[in-house]
Amino acid sequence: MATELPGETPGTETDVASADTEQGSGGPPPKRIEGRSPWLLAWQRLRRDRVAMISLGVIVLILLIAIFAPLATTITGHPVNQQYRETGLTPAGLPMGPSSQFWLGTDDLGRDLFVRIAYGARISLLVGVVATALTVVIGVVVGLASGFLGGVVDTLLARLIDVILSMPFLLVAVALVSITGPSLLVTILVIGCFSWASVARIVRGQVLSLREREFVEAARSLGATNSRIMFVDILPNVLAPIIVYASLLIPVVIVVEATLSFLGLGLPPPTADWGGMISTSQNYYTVAWWFVVFPGAALLITTLAFNLFGDGVRDAFDPRSDRLFAE
Repeated sequence: MATELPGETPGTETDVASADTEQGSGGPPPKRIEGRSPWLLAWQRLRRDRVAMISLGVIVLILLIAIFAPLATTITGHPVNQQYRETGLTPAGLPMGPSSQFWLGTDDLGRDLFVRIAYGARISLLVGVVATALTVVIGVVVGLASGFLGGVVDTLLARLIDVILSMPFLLVAVALVSITGPSLLVTILVIGCFSWASVARIVRGQVLSLREREFVEAARSLGATNSRIMFVDILPNVLAPIIVYASLLIPVVIVVEATLSFLGLGLPPPTADWGGMISTSQNYYTVAWWFVVFPGAALLITTLAFNLFGDGVRDAFDPRSDRLFAE
């Protein structure tokens, strides 16, 4: 017969045993604790950012408009460069306002403004994405080499970065485009080759702090080459700031391309381009408000959506950051 010790609660052993038996015989299993990667945490923070999600939706809508721009021609029956001088212009030769035939009005040559804005989205997004990709690739390679190799290589590349950053980018771009002639390829190359320095400086600063970490020393002790350490071990650790900067660089590139077109150094006519439309509309803003408002609104909405989404991406990857990429 079991003897109860002083202060012992009767039935304690029985309760514990029954609880263990219940847990082992079909009770609810204990909740597992799963680790979350930094990418998953960033995505969860981004999903909770309502402004960033709305901006992403706007970006997707603009992308769909650009992809299905020929559908606008099919719906309206107006080719992008077709001039309707009889039905698209007033008797005085001025652009026609929005109507059931021309949803957003016409331009100075009687072309459908809605169709041309849809095709202009293709140019803006193409230049923005391709030029940004070229900028990021050059900046990442230069930044990795400068920060990791150090010594003379770092000194030369760091001074090159300073030289590129000190150049008046817009003036140099205007000069080069005016010499070579306007074209899509020249615009992309000019923007990409003079915008990489900011990316290189950010990557270099990150690599300088990472090259002394233990995992780099471990890879070096195992006989890994410098190129493998840079692109396999270090590069994945600097992808977050690169993605953030790229998302903020796309609207800047779009504005630069529109600026070149506004100055007459963008794509040659009759290519539909938002900057070119805004430039041409300056002579008609008092009599044809739609000619300047709608292309300007398309440019404004696109750049604003990319900027707000870029802010959300930055906050998602580093919620404690205080305008890290403001410079």
